[in-house]
Amino acid sequence: MHLLLVSETYPPEINGVALTVQCLLENLLNAGHQVTLVRPRQPSDGKESVAQADREVRVPSCPVPRYPGLRFGFPAGGKLRRLIAQQRIDAVYVATEGPLGWSAVRAASALKVPVASGFHTRFDHYFGHYGAAFLQKAALAWMRRFHNQASCTLVPTVELRDWLVNNGFARVELLRRAVDTQRFDPRHRDLALRQQLGVSPAAPLVIHVGRLAPEKNLGLVTAAFERIQALSPHARMVWVGDGPSRSALQQAHPRHLFAGVLRGDDLARHFASADLFLFPSITETFGNVTLEALASGLTVCAFDYAAAHEHMVSGVSGELAPLAQGSGFIRAAERATRDWLRGKRLGLAGRSAVEHLSPNRVAADFVQLMAELKSKNQIVRPAEKNRDAALHSTHI
Repeated sequence: MHLLLVSETYPPEINGVALTVQCLLENLLNAGHQVTLVRPRQPSDGKESVAQADREVRVPSCPVPRYPGLRFGFPAGGKLRRLIAQQRIDAVYVATEGPLGWSAVRAASALKVPVASGFHTRFDHYFGHYGAAFLQKAALAWMRRFHNQASCTLVPTVELRDWLVNNGFARVELLRRAVDTQRFDPRHRDLALRQQLGVSPAAPLVIHVGRLAPEKNLGLVTAAFERIQALSPHARMVWVGDGPSRSALQQAHPRHLFAGVLRGDDLARHFASADLFLFPSITETFGNVTLEALASGLTVCAFDYAAAHEHMVSGVSGELAPLAQGSGFIRAAERATRDWLRGKRLGLAGRSAVEHLSPNRVAADFVQLMAELKSKNQIVRPAEKNRDAALHSTHI
């Protein structure tokens, strides 16, 4: 197939949406499909090479307010319609609900090309963390309107699919996520790194990986770590990532370690060298870092929803807390710490729970979904032509 992927975030930006789209694109190419990517221009972009220009289209962009380093693309309806028609695109996938994403859905629909949207971010939840909770219902309605214009909406969990259907989203399809279990693997554990970070073999290294921002519920990480330290005084806390909350966190917790943004092998090494992963966010649609932590053999402490709900069994392959119950999350972290100190490694079962999740399989499932959309579209279009012809003859 010739597929068009449209996303307003893409590496070198580091976030779950950008990395998910990149992983999908790479595995589609590896499977022999032709893929064209449309994304906003980024300040780090150099002069396009001929090879890039053949498969990547960049549009003008603008920074996202209060989110330094992220940009949204300007609408590009005319350019997208020409691109879809000239390259004979079979199907379109739109990963983001920004201005570029809206214009992509409309362009594909105007040309009768099937278009799937991806539900990656609970923007309605974000407003409550930025002093605008009164906009949550409007944000949900805005997202529903966007996604219902697409041929279908792709989601990573059964839980999210059911929630969207119950809230008026139409044609919601399941497309599971995967994790690179070769990159994220306990064999990358680095004793020299642990020594460099100042943690002894008898104490746990606790890690949080993700954007350091208000919507990530980071105060619960620090509260849980205080209880962990009460059980294991020599435990260390390392934060991987960056964002608007980093400065305040560093000032409030000078003994915590802040590694900044890590990629590739460095990220995998930090994951595998840690012992406990704290992830108290309640604004995720999935949470790719949860799978990365499980694949790396860590004991994961998370709320019982999204990726954690889909792939973990509490007390067996990690520790789950009832959604949004802070005290429950802290108790889960305490249980995980006591088990770790006794030599019980829940991370072994966590690794086993995600070893079957193949990025190649996800790409194949994606192509099958897009091919089905194309097939349905080809059946509908002749029917529309027959109907139009009948109406025309009636008027004559």
